[in-house]
Amino acid sequence: MLVPICARGTLAQEALLVLGRRESPGCGKLEAMIVTLPSLDPKLDLFAAIEDLKRERRAVVLAHYYQDPDIQDVADHLGDSLALAQAAAKTDAEVIAFAGVHFMAETAKILNPGKVVVLPDLAAGCSLADTCPAPELRALKERYPDHVVVSYINCTAEVKALSDVIVTSSNAERIVRSIPDERGIIFAPDRNLGRYLIQKTGRDMVLWQGSCIVHETFSARRLQALRLEHPGALILAHPECEEPVLAIADVIGSTNALLKYVADHPTGTYLVATEPGILHQMAKAAPQATLVPAPPAEGTCACNECPHMKLNTLEKLYLSLRDLTPRIELPEDLRLAALKPIQRMLELSR
Repeated sequence: MLVPICARGTLAQEALLVLGRRESPGCGKLEAMIVTLPSLDPKLDLFAAIEDLKRERRAVVLAHYYQDPDIQDVADHLGDSLALAQAAAKTDAEVIAFAGVHFMAETAKILNPGKVVVLPDLAAGCSLADTCPAPELRALKERYPDHVVVSYINCTAEVKALSDVIVTSSNAERIVRSIPDERGIIFAPDRNLGRYLIQKTGRDMVLWQGSCIVHETFSARRLQALRLEHPGALILAHPECEEPVLAIADVIGSTNALLKYVADHPTGTYLVATEPGILHQMAKAAPQATLVPAPPAEGTCACNECPHMKLNTLEKLYLSLRDLTPRIELPEDLRLAALKPIQRMLELSR
């Protein structure tokens, strides 16, 4: 059972009000703007049409758990960042439609230079990736030349190219523990995940001071109040959340780990402190569970939803497969430099 916290309104079919970027996907502020999609036949069955295009294009759809339920339901591979990177590395499809955000599609292209990789909305960036410009990370590396640079996968290709190894929330602890004790570590860009790893591993690290706008919006005070409304409920939290939230969480883990916990304990009541797109799969895995999305600190907004993830729609996914645009392209020298730390992550995650 899903317990709603707030609802969003609907808009006319011809135009969608979205949060988008007027600058490049890797930088710039979000602002409201009207995006007019190409005219589609209102009788078109998008689910069937997408399946037809996948066969015609020899395409695969990779989708993150934070996507809208309709997109999740047409995905060939659904998962968190690690699972999707692994799927991208293994696919023999000719076209990859990546329903996620820019750095995820970029990772797929890094792993698959000869394949067409499309992102339904090229403006689907990442607030966390935006906090870590590559020139500034390069300057930090120069201050700590003997440190290993460990970068969370939520970063640009340019930042990956400056890194020694990439991690996700699923494998970060394991990879950090694999680094020799005598080596210093720079961890970028998420300070909250970095602090959590310091607590878990005991390793001292130089932390980049970036954060996710979604996971920073959760309030320990509001979660405590919500727990009073749901006696016996467990708080499930992603390690991108701030310390006060993690301090009261009963279960801390990656998106996939939180989903697995609910699936393994299917009759509980859960207050879920991560992007609420995951609730669709949790409800499928545990229909008897009571699932409550953690509210944002400000109760009048849908700030617990990722505005970047929600730029993708079923219509845009269909159009990206139909037109094979917008495509992700990277200079070959950058791709090769970014490939090395991603391959290192995949090797350490086997």
